[in-house]
Amino acid sequence: GARQQTELCNESLMLEKLPACGKSFAEIMKKVDPKKWCNLTEFIMYYDNFTLCTEREANNASCFWPNPLAETFITGIHRQFFSNCTSEKVHWEDPPDEILITLILIPVMLTCAMITLVVWCSKRSDIL
Repeated sequence: GARQQTELCNESLMLEKLPACGKSFAEIMKKVDPKKWCNLTEFIMYYDNFTLCTEREANNASCFWPNPLAETFITGIHRQFFSNCTSEKVHWEDPPDEILITLILIPVMLTCAMITLVVWCSKRSDIL
């Protein structure tokens, strides 16, 4: 359950303790190949521990989590390790006209053929 804040947030204590979380995360990230830093599956457990550490230290200082100071600290860690992990947007293009026309005409022709077949069969129901 959520813990009620009975004391005022001790921001200076929190800011004093958060770097230990960052240092621990940095030490463990040394074990991960830097080429794999953009692959979350390679370090998700370490990142989870880092997040839990920042939350614990914020709570120990009677601060809610996340808070602007903790977010600034976490953003700094992100800049340190994940600044090169920008996602490239996919540029979608229409297919060439020949393929596009074919993809449109095939369902139209099949629909016309099915309608013709149904009408033809319904007119010939007395013979069948």
